[in-house]
This record gives sequence, structure tokens and C-alpha cells, in this order.
Amino acid sequence: MSATILRVCQALLLLASFALWQVLTASGVLPPFFFGEPLKVLEKIWQWFASGEIFPHLGITLLETLLAFLFGTALGLGVGLWLGLNRLAATLADPYIKAMNAMPRVILAPIFAVWFGLGVWSKVALGVTLVFFMVFFNVFQGVREVSPVVLANARMLGAGRRHLLRHIYLPSAMSWVFSSLHTSVGMAFVGAVVGEYLGSAKGVGYLILQAEGSFDINTVFAGILVLTAFALALDALVSLAEQRLMVWQPRHEA
Repeated sequence: MSATILRVCQALLLLASFALWQVLTASGVLPPFFFGEPLKVLEKIWQWFASGEIFPHLGITLLETLLAFLFGTALGLGVGLWLGLNRLAATLADPYIKAMNAMPRVILAPIFAVWFGLGVWSKVALGVTLVFFMVFFNVFQGVREVSPVVLANARMLGAGRRHLLRHIYLPSAMSWVFSSLHTSVGMAFVGAVVGEYLGSAKGVGYLILQAEGSFDINTVFAGILVLTAFALALDALVSLAEQRLMVWQPRHEA
């Protein structure tokens, strides 16, 4: 199946889902009060963008998401490489990392609000905690799974620690990193929106919270769709970067 036909089929599936949703709510099978109405949801999204009302809120949410994504990725990559290459440090840190990963990190949001205030940085801090562990464990595993035979052969050819890091460890970890980044995009949005729920005067999460308070389910779905669309856009950028940086990786036809 060609890429064009595949995209057309995906678009038709999306349209069919919206049409089914509209039919079920219009006929009363699904109560519109609880499930919303697709046409009104799309109308709300159009009003947001036509009036420009959404842009200040969307800008704040995207800024929080991007900062959390970038900082969390950089921190996870650095710590993952360090502990992956240092077995003693990894052994010492192992119980603490497992404990922090097991912690439901969303409960840290009120603490970050106290530490960093109700502005952007409390949301970024929460997002970083969600993204970090996604990237860290994948990088750590990627470094640990480097073939000992490859390392031995590289050392025999005179490769030093820096060459091993650049030409063996990093390429080995990159496929794991990009696999985690696709999931981390959604987690960065979760951190931003949850933080906005708990205390904010701007952001798409703030708009959704206000709509929930007035039982406006259509606006809630509108906010969810907007966030989903931009999460997919960010994920597409990650895929583009993966294609550019992982040119050595074999491609599989769909």
C-alpha cells in the first residue's frame, strides 16, 4: 500500500469516527450532555482560532511542554549514559532510581507549585520528572546492551573511551532514545496540563478546567482535540529528526 493511499485511509477512518459520534449523539444513543456533539466541538475550535482567544493559552502550554521535553530528554540522556557506563554508580543509585520511578510523580505538582510558583516553571518541573525516566531507562538499557564483541574489537583497533562513546555507545543508545521520545511527547503534555489544572491563569489545561466547572463538555473535548493535534505535530518532528539522524538504520516497508 502506498503512503498516499495509507494517509487517505487514515483520514477516512477519522471522518467515519466523527460521523459515528455525531449520529450516536444526535439520535440520543449517547447523551450529548455527557459525550458532547462533534459539530459543536469543531465549531468551538474554529471560534478559538478565528478569534485568536486560544493563542495565548496554547502558547503557554506549548512552551511548558517544549521546555519539559527538552530538559527531561537532556537530563535522561546524560544520566542514562553516565550510569550505563559506570557500573558502581549504577549499583549505588539503583534502589533510589527505582523508588523515584515507582512514585506517582503527579503528586509532586503541589510541591513544585510551592517551590517554583504558579508560573511556567512548576509545570516544566513536573513535565521533566515524567519525561526523564522514559528517556533514562531506554538510554541505560541501550548502553548496557552494546555487544561485548563489538567493544572488544574496537579496543583492539585502538579506540579510546571517547571513540567508544561516540561511535558505539551513542549509536547503540539512539534507537532506544527515539523510541522513548515518541512516548515522552505525550508525557510532557501531561505534565503541562496537570500543572495547569492545579494552579494557573493561562493554558489549554486552564481552559479545560474552566469548561469542566461549567459542565461544558464540548469545550472540554475541543481542548483535548487541540492538545492531541499539537502532540501529534511534535511527535512528527521527532520522527523527522529520527529519519535524519538514524540514516544508518534499515527501513521496513509498511
